[in-house]
Amino acid sequence: MEQAAPSESAGAIAVRDENGAIAAPFLAAVSGAVARDDAGELRALCLERHEADIADLVEQLEPDERPKFIQLLGEDFDYAVLTEVEDTIREQILEALPSAAVAEGVRDLESDDAVYILEDLEEDEQQEILAQIPDFERALLKRSLDYPEDSAGRRMQTDLIAVPPFWNVGRTIDYMRDSDDLPDEFYEIIVVDPSFKPIGKVALNTLLRTKRPVLIETIMDAPVHTVRADLDQEEAAHLFERYNLVSAAVVDDHERLVGVLMFDDIVDVIQEEAEEDIRGLAGVGDEEISDTFLYTARSRFTWLLLNLVTAVLASLVIGMFDATLQQMVALAILMPIVASMGGNAGTQTMTVAVRALASRELGGYNIRRFVTREMLVGIVNGFLFAIIIGFVASVWFTNIQLGAVIATAMIVNMFCAGLFGIAIPVGLDKIGVDPAIASTVFLTTVTDVVGFFAFLGLATILLM
Repeated sequence: MEQAAPSESAGAIAVRDENGAIAAPFLAAVSGAVARDDAGELRALCLERHEADIADLVEQLEPDERPKFIQLLGEDFDYAVLTEVEDTIREQILEALPSAAVAEGVRDLESDDAVYILEDLEEDEQQEILAQIPDFERALLKRSLDYPEDSAGRRMQTDLIAVPPFWNVGRTIDYMRDSDDLPDEFYEIIVVDPSFKPIGKVALNTLLRTKRPVLIETIMDAPVHTVRADLDQEEAAHLFERYNLVSAAVVDDHERLVGVLMFDDIVDVIQEEAEEDIRGLAGVGDEEISDTFLYTARSRFTWLLLNLVTAVLASLVIGMFDATLQQMVALAILMPIVASMGGNAGTQTMTVAVRALASRELGGYNIRRFVTREMLVGIVNGFLFAIIIGFVASVWFTNIQLGAVIATAMIVNMFCAGLFGIAIPVGLDKIGVDPAIASTVFLTTVTDVVGFFAFLGLATILLM
């Protein structure tokens, strides 16, 4: 097929619109070039674009266009783009591409990006791609892939600069100038002893400001912060946050240097963990926009089923007072107010608690102080809203006793909401269950049951 010459204005088309989304004219131009198999036009459109923009573009393309887009760009496609797309889309693309093309593409990446692309593939697909990578590079990737999922070893890059303490600044600089396999980006040099254990680090700005004859050991910062390769990536992120790290040495079981964690990878970890907590609070698991409706429905079904069970439990409590409800219709009208206020108040406390647990802010005295504070908040807000709803109910139904009943129930439920809003997440965390995923269902059950029981129980005692 004869290809048209690239348009002179192709590179001038705006990638994003005023809202920050991929611009429709740009998407249409790329889709048209893919449909025409016009590699020249496609290169003119995409080669000077940032990888994050290309990643968003790939997500907007039709599923059958994505692998064709990558194959048309050939060697000009940066496989780092695949680290920016959703997991589901990345897996679909990798399955559609020839393993030889994937192997060639990941060879040009930093080791952490290569591992990120390969880690979600099936074992046989991984082996097929790794078999086409040279032995030394394959060994490094396999070592990283052997570490647990979501560990520092999966996130580290194996390209690093390590020097002994007896080198001087001049020799270190000359070594970096002459080396052909330096990392693409680095900010610190790791100092190691003869057994390759990290003993310090030197920031590049310190190195460049120091005279050539000065020994590395005189300018290094020690001790150096190290991260075990099998440490959970979230724990590693807390270390970066706590000590304001730019990078951290990753060590094996024998404290020998095996890689480096960079802050840009930790930013991704923090974002992933935050998204996981948000999705967990809503009971939507790890689903993504690109997932099919069947997968999404299946992933939500479990938590909806659990919610149904707890809703039935609340209904059983209501059923215990069916005679009371039959005698006084006003109770059925007011009953949802108590449960709703308790649920909302509990969710506020639970959200703060889950976030505090995720950031390791709850411990020792902090837990007692936080529990006390939330109980007091529940009591104060309970009294304030009790006054409001008690007055409204008394006027609405011209029944002061009914106003007193709902006011008392409001205080009880708001107090319990504050107490269990912190107790449930902390308790789940203690037994090893992710509080972000399981807290909502249990808290809703507690506030519904307590609210209904307090309101209807008091009504049965005082009004019947």
